[in-house]
Amino acid sequence: MEILAFGVQVDERPLLERAFDGRHQIRSLDVFLNGDTAPIAARYEIVSTAVNDELNADVLQELAVGGTKMIAQRSTGYNNIDLRAAADLGLTVARVSSYSPYSVAEFAWGLALAVNRRIVRAANRTRNFDFRLDGLMGRDLRGRTVGVVGTGKIGEAFTRIAHGFGMRLLGWDIAENPACTELGMTYVDRERLFAESDLISLHVPLLADTRHLVDAKALAMMKDDALLINSSRGGLVDTAALVETLKAGRLLGVGLDVYEEEAGLFFFDKSLEVVEDDTLARLMTFGNVLVTSHQAYFTEDAVGQIVDTTVANVEDYLAGRAGGNFLVTPGQRPAAGR
Repeated sequence: MEILAFGVQVDERPLLERAFDGRHQIRSLDVFLNGDTAPIAARYEIVSTAVNDELNADVLQELAVGGTKMIAQRSTGYNNIDLRAAADLGLTVARVSSYSPYSVAEFAWGLALAVNRRIVRAANRTRNFDFRLDGLMGRDLRGRTVGVVGTGKIGEAFTRIAHGFGMRLLGWDIAENPACTELGMTYVDRERLFAESDLISLHVPLLADTRHLVDAKALAMMKDDALLINSSRGGLVDTAALVETLKAGRLLGVGLDVYEEEAGLFFFDKSLEVVEDDTLARLMTFGNVLVTSHQAYFTEDAVGQIVDTTVANVEDYLAGRAGGNFLVTPGQRPAAGR
């Protein structure tokens, strides 16, 4: 069986090819799947996709016409896939339901520390032999309050690190995580979390109910000197509202590994092009904002687990099995809201 994989990163390619070696052939492409590139998949029964590939109804129709029967998504999130259209077309869709939560949690803390202590600004200065400390003052995190929005596996890992810093722990989720309460976390409503937290980190999936969870109203509740970290999904934050908040001189710092309009931008070299996204361009002008390119998951450990699970999903599909990672199988309707 030959499998076509879209959106394969340079460092991901050897892991992907090694995992499939001896089982199936895999053709790895660095281009992302969209309406223009979908014809490349003609005659491939199995197509593997990345989080920023576009799998809307039209793209899925193109894949199905070309003979594709299975989509093996190499990520936990699947908001880029029209599951109802996939079901209507008789496609099988699987994802990676979990991988190392520490990869994302540790990176989120890296963003928080970098923003709080102005590390990027300091490194840029010292590279130019400017060793002044002006504007580099940060704050101790010990004793301050962290608000963890979403306390699943990644949120729990983030909370454990916060506990190690000696922070007061607030959490919000649809269900309490006993491991977090054992660490001393108090679950509160979102309004109280936004109002009392010195640092807020987002770890919830992007669903209809969570889109723009951090909107103008939520931002207005936050302390003027709060830190905001998002390493989950860009659509959780209303970026336009965030820009207005920053223009007003509010928030000590923001660390974003994701952006709501990142498709077509993140994972590409745009350094020689004019970026037409005015909101992102304005966001990048703030000295207290750090933006990275959706790399929180990108460790050898996490990517290795993602690849291994993708291989297992393919093997399950070929054997006629539907494991817990399968979102859609022929004859099955996706759950409401997906």
